[in-house]
Parts: sequence; C-alpha cells; structure tokens
Amino acid sequence: MSRFIPVDRQTDYLLPPSVDEWLPDDHLARFVVEVVEQLDLSALTRRYAGRGHKAHHPGVLLSLLVYGYATGVYSSRKIERATY
Repeated sequence: MSRFIPVDRQTDYLLPPSVDEWLPDDHLARFVVEVVEQLDLSALTRRYAGRGHKAHHPGVLLSLLVYGYATGVYSSRKIERATY
C-alpha cells in the first residue's frame, strides 16, 4: 500500500472534461511532467516517514515547483493558488 495520494492524470470529471483535454499536447506542463517522471526520486520517497495524512507524491510537488519557476512564479503561495 502506497503512503502517497495516488496520481491519475487520466481521470475523467463530471463537469470539466478529462484533465488531459485541458492542455494542448505541446504545453510546457506536459513536458515538465514527462521530465520529472524520468527522474529517480527514490531518495525522497524513502525519507517520507508516513505519519499523519497521506502526502502528495514528491514527483507531483517537484513538477509544480519546476513549472512555477519555468513560468516566472517563485512564490509558493502563488504556485499553490494557481493549482485551483
């Protein structure tokens, strides 16, 4: 059993269409996700103690951070607001 919140970018929603349909195929966010998925994040996942609520996978958080920096958003609060 995973200690992280599952990530499923293929999930269909009732009102908005699939997350896959929100972005064009050549969007920077897709590129960032592809690159981060190829990284070895095992050192980060091993360090997670697993206490409390399930956490977001380090790959998701790293993707948000890299995308924010690539688009000129350096504030963690602004990056968080952009996820809604």
